[in-house]
Amino acid sequence: MELNKYIDHTNLKTTTTMKDIETLCNEAVSYGFASVCIHPYYVKLASELLKDSNIAVCTVIGFPLGMNTTSVKEYEAIDAVNNGATEIDMVINMGAVKNGDYDYVKEEIETVRDSIGGKTLKVIIETCYLTEEEIIKMTEICNETFVNFIKTSTGFGSDGAKLSDIELINHHRNEVLEIKASGGIRSRRGMLDMIEAGATRIGTSSGVSIMKEDGE
Repeated sequence: MELNKYIDHTNLKTTTTMKDIETLCNEAVSYGFASVCIHPYYVKLASELLKDSNIAVCTVIGFPLGMNTTSVKEYEAIDAVNNGATEIDMVINMGAVKNGDYDYVKEEIETVRDSIGGKTLKVIIETCYLTEEEIIKMTEICNETFVNFIKTSTGFGSDGAKLSDIELINHHRNEVLEIKASGGIRSRRGMLDMIEAGATRIGTSSGVSIMKEDGE
């Protein structure tokens, strides 16, 4: 199994510097990771650094709380794509979910999806704040909107990815929807557990140490 191909090599720290992004991108190329996942501020830099590679540039929208209005998320996504992003990880509006306003949530996802010109869209549902019923409902909405991925966590919530959540999503997803497990995945065993449960992408800031642990 080529574990490197599963990894979104992530640095979403508040204090991230240009030098940190350069290191992140160099590591992504060295290990052949799927993408780098970074704040929108650094998308232009990362896309320039990775222009001669096949590493995707992933950024986060409505991050980390998701409570921006739809038009703000749409603008963020368009701006990110214009700066070179090829993958968009968007946080859902948790308030709308808790209000039971799933029409709003679905329309927001569709708006962002339609604004990014066919680029990969991952919908972050922040599972630590959701009931099982809400996780199932969000999986169904992601099925219906034909987004590329449903993603468990921002890494800034009260908890990260749980195997039980991956298994629940995997049981209810359609054949199109993929799962990105993110938040608290720091070991090879933890990563393999998520993959075995159904995840096809792993968001982690520990990609290098995981690969070294794997002996690659």
